[in-house]
Amino acid sequence: MTTLEHDFQPGNLVRARGREWVVQTDSHRDWLRLRPLGGAEDETISLIPALELAPIEHATFDLPDPVLAGNHAAAVLLRDALRLTLRAGAGPFRSFGNIAVEPRGYQLVPLLMALRLSTVRLLIADDVGIGKTIEAGLIARELMDRGEIARLAVLCPPHLVEQWQAELETRFNLHAVALTASSAARVERELPNGVALFDHHPVVVVSLDYIKSERNREQFIATAPECIIVDEAHTCVSSGAGKQLRFELLQRLGRDEHRHLILLTATPHSGDEVAFYNLLTLLDQRFLALQGRMSASDPLRQELARHFVQRRRKDIAEWQAETEDGRGFARRMKTELTYELSGDWGNFFDAVQDYCRELAETAEREGVAASSGLMWYATLALLRCVASSPAAAVKALTTRLEGTQSEDDLLTDERLHDGAADDLSVNDLEPPAQVQDVSRLQDLIATAQRLSGQSGDPKLAALIQHVGQLHIDGYHPVVFCRYIATAHYVADQLKAKFPQATIEAITGEFTPEERRERVEVMGEADSRILVATDCLSEGINLQHLFTAVIHYDLAWNPTRHEQREGRVDRFGQQAPEVRCTMLYGQDNPIDGFVLKVILRKGEAIQKELGVMVPLPEDDARINQALVKAALMRRDHRAPAIMLQESFDFGEPERLLAPLQAQWQDALEKAKANRTVFAQRRIRPDEVLPEWHKQQQALGTQADVKRFLQSACVRLGSPLDSTRRANQARFTPQHLPEALRLRLADEGLDAVQLIDFAELHRSHPLVGLLAQHLLEDALGNTQPVAARCAATLTNDVEVATTLYLLRVRHQLSYVRRRESFQMMAEETVALAVRGRANPVWLADDQAARLIECTPSGNLPPEAVQREVCQALELLAANPQQLESLAQQRAEALLDDHKRVREAARDVGQYNVKPCLPVDVMGVYVLLPDSL
Repeated sequence: MTTLEHDFQPGNLVRARGREWVVQTDSHRDWLRLRPLGGAEDETISLIPALELAPIEHATFDLPDPVLAGNHAAAVLLRDALRLTLRAGAGPFRSFGNIAVEPRGYQLVPLLMALRLSTVRLLIADDVGIGKTIEAGLIARELMDRGEIARLAVLCPPHLVEQWQAELETRFNLHAVALTASSAARVERELPNGVALFDHHPVVVVSLDYIKSERNREQFIATAPECIIVDEAHTCVSSGAGKQLRFELLQRLGRDEHRHLILLTATPHSGDEVAFYNLLTLLDQRFLALQGRMSASDPLRQELARHFVQRRRKDIAEWQAETEDGRGFARRMKTELTYELSGDWGNFFDAVQDYCRELAETAEREGVAASSGLMWYATLALLRCVASSPAAAVKALTTRLEGTQSEDDLLTDERLHDGAADDLSVNDLEPPAQVQDVSRLQDLIATAQRLSGQSGDPKLAALIQHVGQLHIDGYHPVVFCRYIATAHYVADQLKAKFPQATIEAITGEFTPEERRERVEVMGEADSRILVATDCLSEGINLQHLFTAVIHYDLAWNPTRHEQREGRVDRFGQQAPEVRCTMLYGQDNPIDGFVLKVILRKGEAIQKELGVMVPLPEDDARINQALVKAALMRRDHRAPAIMLQESFDFGEPERLLAPLQAQWQDALEKAKANRTVFAQRRIRPDEVLPEWHKQQQALGTQADVKRFLQSACVRLGSPLDSTRRANQARFTPQHLPEALRLRLADEGLDAVQLIDFAELHRSHPLVGLLAQHLLEDALGNTQPVAARCAATLTNDVEVATTLYLLRVRHQLSYVRRRESFQMMAEETVALAVRGRANPVWLADDQAARLIECTPSGNLPPEAVQREVCQALELLAANPQQLESLAQQRAEALLDDHKRVREAARDVGQYNVKPCLPVDVMGVYVLLPDSL
């Protein structure tokens, strides 16, 4: 850093505008960037010394006042507050002080890959549920906290916007603005005059639907942030007019060679070669040359491996077994549950089939193509709804299918299908199936209504029995249905059967925000059952509340099953086992065909490869095969265990043979890529010690819980216990007014239910309480947290003094030939054992001394005397503080070098201590002679 016109250096304490500040590294020759001493990052200001009414002066940090001594609990409270206010931690991972997640070792691999790239261009293609959002968020937060980027945009499908906004807020302490087709107008109205939207909001989550218009696209390209994350990136590179516009947008953004681009997808290669290599060209145009020659020894493929990471759950499990990196994923226990189309329900199904056959024969006799298309559609729609539930059957039979639709429209009607591999946000309304106004339809409707309920519906009866067993075994299931009517029908029946359980039905009738709220409300229930359509198979994570998945309706797309199960069985699931049940009719020909030809094939591929490969798209061929299967007659003479085997799917299976061949080809290509891009050579275990070291320095989850409980008690508003062991209620009404106002600014002005398993040090409640206590300790005459104390304890044998210190460091490094400078802070303990022949300690043993157990109290005058002696001892040995600061700088530089070597980072680092060291607390521990 060049010499400033003023003489203040980064890390100096100065006095300005009536308070003390710390000079930040981004100060310049004629202006200062200042953060208030004990204040938060968002209170940082910039000022020009020459324009200040009162001159800016050097300040000194006051030593603790013995008159204001407190007890040992108040001393521990100050230590915790000091650690929990640290954001710019001194360790090699700058972001760890600002994140509310504990990454597992394998999730550090993309971060380490990013650190070795001058411009981050990464394709993260990890399996569903491994944690791609966490991996991308870590990279973006790290770049931001290193000062390499100031702005971030996430581009994602519309149904993921709110999830991304919530993840950035809760896990990475980034306040993001959501831009969708519906919210953009409001956001733009709130902008200051003449300010561009993307200039005003540093972090945005942008719906790909919003960005597709020419006006929005051009505005975004003109002012796009330095770092862009693209979720579901495969949807931006495949064929189709809308997707082509997305691809052109990303191409233009990627032309800026300094722009960081992080692409996320669980399905990078779904058999579409052109789409796959389009995706790779977003990383580097040179990778297009790999098409047709992706050999393991090719240097260009080795270069691609620097930008592409793809791990299966199997890879992660093997990795964790080798490194003992914590607990792995839950075991996914799959089972199948069947029911028979027996009795009145079987007769009803046969009657519907007969009706559909008559429709088909009529269409063939008439020979009118449009009429034929309607009949095929009506057949599939009606039989699928009948297989779903009596309620869905009634809805289909009473909704007229108009003859104005073209055959192409019918083939692509998403109410009948389950969505393409790259678009799983499907309409969950029931498809229409009424094509004639005849009395026969009324008879079918009446029969369906009569058979509603457990006694008449064998599928529902099988579900109720299974849910009852899951309930006994302690599981919380999610029941996935295809249609809205089915979801409400199932939920109502379950409510009647399990009145003690909390049961919700969530469908596409609700907005994404309403869906999320309804899910979260279920968290307080001891027993919960969620019934949902596939509106929840993407966008809302369910792993923190549910432990089982039931496919009440089979999906016609195996990717859909994986998405459903992936909502529950994913990173963050605490249960050791997740149960997944597939429910189908033993003698339902559509269930049998979908099971045999589509789902079984998908399962076999997933078992062989470790991930799902999507079924190739061909609606016309799939429809034709399904209709032929749907009209097959059941063999009533076949024994129950042989019912599905009694169907001869020869003709419809032959229709799908070309798709099966494409599917197998996609599998082989995906297998070839797995061997190179699993990134097993990058060893996160080499840097995990640095993560654990930073975690201890910044405060663990246990520290957060202890601090919050103690702080609330001492501030006059103790937490209220709840029925759940790890939860409590926080009531802000009795807190000091200044603190209440600050909490209200963060939306924390009402009673809060706190889950200690989820509460992290970066949560606003924790940060504001710690900030308040620290400021109170530094400026109040009756502080709640104590900067000095003297304590009797049996945990020491001789008089021992503990000095709690705050050490600031100036961290500088070079990347892309550009120099970056940052401030780093850490809390360090220095202890001295004995007084006649003092022994100085500056290691973990010193830090642990404050956690001693007090055994008695001293008179106030004795406490003051002991603290005064401790201050005199420190004044007589100033070299101890300077020596400790230098040792810490050297140790931190070593930590940075280890991470740099593990990542093969392209940067150069230097760490320099900022003197003098701040003495935050002085605590004397005296042996209890009793």
